[in-house]
Amino acid sequence: MNHFLKYALLLTLGLAALASARAEESPARSNSNKSQVYNIRTTDKLRISVFQEDDLSTICRVDAKGTVNLPLVGEIRIYGQTLSQAGRTIEDAYKNGRFLRKPEVTVAVEEYAPREVSIQGQVKNPGRYTLPVESTMSVLDLVTKAGGFTDTAQGTAVRVTRIQPDGSTKVITLDVESLIKGRSNAKTNGDNNALTLEPDDIVYVPERII
Repeated sequence: MNHFLKYALLLTLGLAALASARAEESPARSNSNKSQVYNIRTTDKLRISVFQEDDLSTICRVDAKGTVNLPLVGEIRIYGQTLSQAGRTIEDAYKNGRFLRKPEVTVAVEEYAPREVSIQGQVKNPGRYTLPVESTMSVLDLVTKAGGFTDTAQGTAVRVTRIQPDGSTKVITLDVESLIKGRSNAKTNGDNNALTLEPDDIVYVPERII
């Protein structure tokens, strides 16, 4: 009996320690996931910290060119990168410029740029919608958020208009109706049906021709 009680006690303590370790680990994993998901936008206000180099740490906004102006290295383009990617880009700039041998850079968002998309045409609640900050929204998510298609919507030809970083316009056509119905033959003009929306995207649902 004594051996059994000792074994049960050790097992309980082991499980408790494992649960505690997982609890401590989860915030770091959560922050890591966020830094991998969020893509930097123009007008984001960023805190850029260089480990043990207080003079190089700064808070700045991403300008219209998608760059930040940093001490010693000047303008660095980080538009569209995740926070962790931007940190590595800045580290490379300090290494390549021979300013620091082994820089450790952390990038965090102090203030997010406005992130909205609009949906027009044959949905029940057209208008502008705010994108989630630390997660993604697909066209299907947006259609659902807008109340779904009207009875006259042509859901097989939903158009997404996107302004590219160079100022050009890209139009993507999606078969959202087939996606809703779970059809395996849903087709687009080369992009995924569950296309992830980006800020300022314009989604248009045309009317079905009867």
